[in-house]
Amino acid sequence: MGEKLTAVTMKTLANKLGVSVTTVSNAYSKPDRLSSELRDQILATAKDLGYCGPSAAGRALRSGKTDVCGFLFRGGISSAFSDPYSIMLLAGLSEAVEVYGASVLLLRAPAADEEDNQVVRRAAIDALVVGPTYGQESEIEALRQRGVRIVRTEPSPEDDWVTINDAKAGRLVGKHLAQLGHHRIAVIAPADTDEDVDVFDYSPDRLDSRITPQPWETERVRGLWEKLPGAHLQVALARDCTRQAGREAAAAVLDVQDRPTAIVALSDVLALGVWDAASERGLTPGRDISIVGFDDIPDAAFLGMTSVHQPITDKGRLIGRLAMDPDYPQRQITLPVELIVRSSTGPAPKN
Repeated sequence: MGEKLTAVTMKTLANKLGVSVTTVSNAYSKPDRLSSELRDQILATAKDLGYCGPSAAGRALRSGKTDVCGFLFRGGISSAFSDPYSIMLLAGLSEAVEVYGASVLLLRAPAADEEDNQVVRRAAIDALVVGPTYGQESEIEALRQRGVRIVRTEPSPEDDWVTINDAKAGRLVGKHLAQLGHHRIAVIAPADTDEDVDVFDYSPDRLDSRITPQPWETERVRGLWEKLPGAHLQVALARDCTRQAGREAAAAVLDVQDRPTAIVALSDVLALGVWDAASERGLTPGRDISIVGFDDIPDAAFLGMTSVHQPITDKGRLIGRLAMDPDYPQRQITLPVELIVRSSTGPAPKN
């Protein structure tokens, strides 16, 4: 049988060199406390013995800090790299946490049918950024009990948050469309479902019965409805928040005899799909059909699409600041929104 290998530790290295374990530790974490000759000797001996340095997990355990900020994504993490909103938010978040010498860890929120998913509960993080989630509150509470700071993108009575007034954003759109004379309006909302597109007349109770809406969806539609008295408002539930899903949902409301004169998509990504569907049917946005989105991502400006602007990258920066700086004085922040009117909206067609 071969000789049993013994793990090389800091103590092994200290005994080999005739120095203390603290001296070896300082060679890696506090090199300014050692002479360059001694540090070089320690590192050279470590290399000869196959020692790769102190355990990051052990160091975090001793210090109580990991210098890591988690970001919890509902659904696949890959969606973070396909949604311009998420990319811009993460850019701001990363910029802020880097100031504190920290990194960002993307975490996948387990699906509702996953019986034993401990990814969130086991995460070695100092703070967790939480977007809209379902069924993760027990995992989040476990982190909170561990002293992990929780920062949300929606208002919460327990945690810090950075958000926008979604109802106000909806009212801005509703007022704009009412002034343009629109009375038949369709809303494209993400439903996170594998079902076919579901189209129904809007009422608050009916929306809640079809899906478990995320708060930002509910608030945006509620605000829209407040400014459109007497209008016929339909909701089309898209499979998810992607351009293709927006295209499919828009097709369901456009391929009817009495189609809407305006379509409001609850995100710009969905609105891009609406734009595709309108173009495929020979409809000109702003003349034959009005299209409105939310978020004001760069592609919206490029196409000339009316959208509710929110400062996405600044939102990410503030979230990162709250996550990494427990002494930042303002812990609950509502950012301003503004309707940017472009060529994709116009007076309701007469016919």
